[in-house]
Amino acid sequence: MQIDADRQIREFVEKPQETDVIDSLRIPAETRNDLGLGDDEDQYLASMGIYVFNRDVMLEYLDSDHIDFGKHIIPEAIDKCRSFSYVYQGYWEDVGTIRTFFESNLDAASELPKFNFFDMEAPIFTRPRFLPASKINGAAIDHAVLSDGCIINRAQISDSIVGVRSVVGDGTMIQRVVMMGADYYESADSIDRNNTLGRPPLGIGSNTRIQNAIIDKNARIGNNCIISPAGKDEDCDGEGYYVRDGIVIIPKNAIIPDNTVI
Repeated sequence: MQIDADRQIREFVEKPQETDVIDSLRIPAETRNDLGLGDDEDQYLASMGIYVFNRDVMLEYLDSDHIDFGKHIIPEAIDKCRSFSYVYQGYWEDVGTIRTFFESNLDAASELPKFNFFDMEAPIFTRPRFLPASKINGAAIDHAVLSDGCIINRAQISDSIVGVRSVVGDGTMIQRVVMMGADYYESADSIDRNNTLGRPPLGIGSNTRIQNAIIDKNARIGNNCIISPAGKDEDCDGEGYYVRDGIVIIPKNAIIPDNTVI
C-alpha cells in the first residue's frame, strides 16, 4: 500500500505480481524518513489484515457481492471513504507456510527470541485454564518452553515447544519439535480401554525419538518410535503423518503405534 503524510491510504493492491506495480508501491524517501526506516529503497508497507471499521460502513460493504476483504472491500473503501493506516513496527512474521510457522514457534525457545513474551511493558496473557504446574521427573531440558500441566518423565527435550497437558515418557528424546499438547487428561479407565485396543496413551511414550516435527493436539505416540523427516521428500504423505517443507506433521488425534518408524 501507499500512504500520505497523514497516514491516509492512497493505494492498495492485494498480492501484486507485476514488476511495475510493485515498484510503484515502494515507500517514498520522505515517508521512510518520517517512519525512521533508514535509506533502504527496497521497502514496502504490507497489510497485516487487521481492520477497524465504522459499523455502518462495514454493514454496507458486507451487504454486497464482495467476497474478499483484500481484493474487493478494502480497495473500494479506499476509493470511497477516508481510510487510514496504523504503521506497526513491532514484531511480525509471515507464518503462511509450515516451515515459517515451525521456525517462528521454535524461536520462542531461543535465549534471545525475536519476540519477548516476558516484556512487562507489553505483557502477553493466555486464557486461564487453571491447570497445575508442570511436573518434571529427572528430565534433561535445554532451550525449551513448557506449558502448564505437563508431565515429563526422564526425557531429553531440546529446542522445542511443549504444549499444555503434554505427557512425555521415560528415555524419550525430542529435538526441534512443536508439540501442541492435549485438550484433556486421560482417566485410568480410558488408558486401560485404549490399551486393550492397542492404542497408546495421550502424549509420547517411552524410548521414542522425534526430530523436526509438529505434533498436533491429542496425538498418541507409542513406545520405541522414530519420527524424523530424514531421507524423505520435502513434501509427501504417509500413514498417520505428512511431510511439508521438510517438517513431519503428526495430525490431530493421530494414533502412532509402538515401534513405528516414520
